Amino acid sequence: MIVLPGAALVFVPAIILTLANNLGASFQLAFPDQILFWLALLPAGVGLGLAFWTVALFKKFGRGTPAPWDPPERLVIRGPYRHVRNPMITGALLILFAEAIFFQSWPIAVWMVFFFIGNTIYFRFIEENGLEERFGDDYRQYKAQVPRWIPRIKPWNPQKD
Repeated sequence: MIVLPGAALVFVPAIILTLANNLGASFQLAFPDQILFWLALLPAGVGLGLAFWTVALFKKFGRGTPAPWDPPERLVIRGPYRHVRNPMITGALLILFAEAIFFQSWPIAVWMVFFFIGNTIYFRFIEENGLEERFGDDYRQYKAQVPRWIPRIKPWNPQKD
């Protein structure tokens, strides 16, 4: 389960920093005496919190994991999933944003944008179709009520609709 987020959030940024440094686009760490260090902590904390929370929801209520080889058996509409369809990726984007700030690295910020675009394409054309096949009308109703990326203010309650 650590392989996928580890690649996107650790391995790829490490390669980006190494390549950028070798090409003369060095990065600079933010230290606790700098405001950027503290500004990076907020998105990092929220992103990590979302990541752990959503994985826990998948395990407990979905009886599965985020990994494609062990997907949830049940549709999870709890916690942040009542506000937005992809809180796990939102968490990953926040972590990448924090890394871009912490390392003061435009290349990591560019990676974050490509990561977002790639996930948007993947969700729209592959994952959502698979979820419709697995969960049918329940997922179609959820998809109609809960936005993909911009959270709804009021949590959606499927029992009321």
